Amino acid sequence: MQQSWQQWNRKARALMWVLTLVGVLAALPLGATRWQMEETAKKVEFVFDYRALVQVASYQAHPKEFIDEQLTNMKDAGIHSMAVYESTLEEMIWADRLSVYNSESASELAGKPVPRDENYTYIQFAGKEEETALRPMIEATFAGWDIPVKPWSFEGGSGLILETPTENALLKPMYPDPMSVQTIRDKGLAILLRLSDRMTYDQEATDQLLASYQEMGVKRILFDGTAVKGYRDNPEMKSIAGFASLLKQYGIGIVTIENSKPQKGLNSLAYLTDYNVARLYSLSDSDAATMSPEAISDRFQLAAKDRNIRMFFLKAAPSRNSEKSSVVHPLNNIYDALKGPEGAVAKLEGLGFSMGYAEPFDYQSPSWHKPLKAVICLGAVALIALLVSAFLPSVAIPVFLLGLLGCAGLYVVSKPMLEQGLALGAAISAPTLGIIWAIGRVRAHTTGNLRPVGGAADTPPATGMRWFFPGLSAGRRLTMALSIFAMTSVISMLGTPYVFGLLNNITYSLVLEQFRGVSLLHLAPIALSALYVFLFTGDSVIGNIRKLLMMQITVLWVVVVAVLGIAGMYYLSRTGNEGQAPQLELVFRNILESAFGVRPRFKEFMLSHPLFLFGLFLALRYRAAWVFFIVGSIGQLSMVDTLAHIHTPLYISLIRVALGLGMGAIIGLVFIAVWQVLEGVWKRWLSRIALKVQHSFKSGA
Repeated sequence: MQQSWQQWNRKARALMWVLTLVGVLAALPLGATRWQMEETAKKVEFVFDYRALVQVASYQAHPKEFIDEQLTNMKDAGIHSMAVYESTLEEMIWADRLSVYNSESASELAGKPVPRDENYTYIQFAGKEEETALRPMIEATFAGWDIPVKPWSFEGGSGLILETPTENALLKPMYPDPMSVQTIRDKGLAILLRLSDRMTYDQEATDQLLASYQEMGVKRILFDGTAVKGYRDNPEMKSIAGFASLLKQYGIGIVTIENSKPQKGLNSLAYLTDYNVARLYSLSDSDAATMSPEAISDRFQLAAKDRNIRMFFLKAAPSRNSEKSSVVHPLNNIYDALKGPEGAVAKLEGLGFSMGYAEPFDYQSPSWHKPLKAVICLGAVALIALLVSAFLPSVAIPVFLLGLLGCAGLYVVSKPMLEQGLALGAAISAPTLGIIWAIGRVRAHTTGNLRPVGGAADTPPATGMRWFFPGLSAGRRLTMALSIFAMTSVISMLGTPYVFGLLNNITYSLVLEQFRGVSLLHLAPIALSALYVFLFTGDSVIGNIRKLLMMQITVLWVVVVAVLGIAGMYYLSRTGNEGQAPQLELVFRNILESAFGVRPRFKEFMLSHPLFLFGLFLALRYRAAWVFFIVGSIGQLSMVDTLAHIHTPLYISLIRVALGLGMGAIIGLVFIAVWQVLEGVWKRWLSRIALKVQHSFKSGA
């Protein structure tokens, strides 16, 4: 009965491999759809923060003249748009639109006693033009906050009295300053509207605002704060749906900011606007001041090419410089980063991008995607079951059936959770199965039935384990190592179609939704490979566990474990987007980027791939070299992880993987060549020692 069940499990595993390959084939058309989508948005938009420009100008002798000059410089440098915020009284003070006084200072200005029990805000407009443009907006804003507004004048200048303290009045948001908008448009620059959720949502007022800005050519809104406009009032007013309908009506899209938590309501708004979304990278004012123009230019180039960024947000801040004894700004540094043959604009144009309004990706989800995804899910379950059966061969069938049952339940509960869970399982399973297959091939040629005649004894020595396997020539070991290395990589790459096939949704490309479990992907294949090497490559698992438990712990072992722990912590710190690379590695990255246009992953071609190929060559002769399979698992999982960066163009990820394999194999061959030379020198030295010892025995005799 047990023998029959094992036969059924072996046949089931063969069927699961077929299902795995069918799932891979089903995922390829979805990858092609994504590839086509990534080629549809080729315009890059540089945006400058107008509020920051006003703040810098407030430290200049002639602020208006300074703003006028810098707007011209920005357009010449390649900046396309200016980000215009909801205005405040404070911003209008910076722009010299008006003056603000509290009750005490207004009374002193008029030479009158300070009114008792009064703490109001007094506004005086700079001139008739400012009053005409701003007075209706200010009156409407404070009336909306139920704050009484009265007229006021001083020495022929018109103004307003706001019956609220100055500290409170300065915080109230209003619609963007119309005078600033007109100034920007007169310079031939576009407007990027920045709206917040700080004002009570008003569908009619928002309709009028968007209609007026559509006439000005506004194409996109970047939200200011932690939530999209209308989020706070959505439970009572369904304001997000109302706002989305207005955005679609006027053809205005939204923006998501890279490396920041999505603003509340952004995912819903993106869905309701058919994903008319552009990704934005924000250069901080500190980076604008401290980074070199070349470094800023390179950062923009990589963001557009490698991360599908189509908008770049630029800021500047005034700062005191004691050496120059003046207040300085980084605007010229930004211009230098954009202009010239080595500037960001020229580099991006050389890559096929053009400057203009950032466009959304043309995302299509045809009906035939659904049946293909069902096939991909089936293949992913089969792949995961194959991994489990590699450790527990008799459970292949029940694991597969349980997997199908679990998928049905998850599909009802949460489709995204199902897709992410299967993608993570496939991403872990493929590289682990690749390493296990490599271990099996090496075992077959050293201790198994494929070993060369005389290469190993039929029975192990008295110690219980054979550590040396003679019989294979260096040339034969090299060709075998190369073929095993190549096939292992092919098996590992079977996991990548499952990742981009199951996560074939625009939400992942726009990073509105992220692939979970990256840390587990970076650890599980390593841990499982180590488990297989130490427990499943001897006579029995129980025997190997017993040997490990009976091993004598020495100071050397403690040191080794400590070193491995530190290495593991460093390895984990380098995973994800927040990992920091050493300066030497950054320099090397830039060299590779310049040489190939796409840089391979450092840990693949400099560490894991070379040591894996080198370890395969050694493992066909030395048992101790089997630990290199654990190091090899890092590179194998990293290839799958590279394709799990959904926001990176698919062709970039594929080139990166291919370069890593090619360069890693070359470095591995260098390691092998050096080893062969050192091994030859060692053998000759040992033979000379042996001859000397033999000669001394003869002389003594």
